[in-house]
Amino acid sequence: MSTILVTGASGFVGSHVTPALLDAGHRVVALVRSRAAGERVLARLPAGQRQAVELRAGDVTELATLVPALAGVDAVVHLVALPRDWDNGASLRLVNTEGTRNLVAAMATAGIRRLVHLGALGVADDPSLHYAASKARAEAIVAASGLEWTILEPSLLYGPRDGFFNILAGLVRISPVVVPMPGSGAARFQPLAIEDLARAVVASIADPASTTGRSIQLGGPRYWTYREILEEVLRGMGSRRVIVPMPVPLIRLVAGAAERVRLPFPVATDQLRQLKLDNVGPLTSVRDAFGFEPRDMAGGLGHLRRKPRAQEPDLA
Repeated sequence: MSTILVTGASGFVGSHVTPALLDAGHRVVALVRSRAAGERVLARLPAGQRQAVELRAGDVTELATLVPALAGVDAVVHLVALPRDWDNGASLRLVNTEGTRNLVAAMATAGIRRLVHLGALGVADDPSLHYAASKARAEAIVAASGLEWTILEPSLLYGPRDGFFNILAGLVRISPVVVPMPGSGAARFQPLAIEDLARAVVASIADPASTTGRSIQLGGPRYWTYREILEEVLRGMGSRRVIVPMPVPLIRLVAGAAERVRLPFPVATDQLRQLKLDNVGPLTSVRDAFGFEPRDMAGGLGHLRRKPRAQEPDLA
């Protein structure tokens, strides 16, 4: 049994990785920025698992808070990241890039060697792609850290409380007849079930010898176009809509206006720019790295019938 510090434990990925680590017999130190975040971490766990979780206050953007939080820890699983750009990339750089830099520095100071870092598939250090650049630079920091690191690079992640698929479902809910699709919908993705990512994290902790010093691309067993994903979202919701391709410049204009006044909009201008890159890797990547077959997304989006707040685990 090891003691694993998890950053981002209160987020979507963390809410699935934390119980998987506990099921594997580890203790978890959940790094949280607020009392409310800590309460969310515990509320999503069965009562019997909560005693194996310790909440510690810390913020990856504040280096001074991290070294104390690492006391007595054997390894770190770094999940915290912002997915969306609201301020021309400033917050993405602060959290995704500099937050990772701070964590690496704190680990070196505290003498903690093992780091499993959540990267992202298909990212590139392109200044015009704010999210992708922030994640690519974070991966470079980890790879140059001198720590015993593993970088996991998943494609789109789906499961209860996910981001991307719930955003599409929200768009469907407010569009009673048609649902807009950026461009031709030909951009390709390789969606991965959140349970399979959690399994890969646990395996990386259990078998550092075969994963240390590696960046491992992770995706499901088939490629999906954006159009096919939207069609699968509709099936998962049990809804019917007419999918209408919309010119990307027009959607970018509306999205940009919404961002300037901080109004919610299903897609960000940065995400529209990201569509120029396919988000895929080898179809056998999970099997090759971890020895199991990832599940197919087909039929796996039933959670979208409920709004995100109703997707919380039922622990009654």
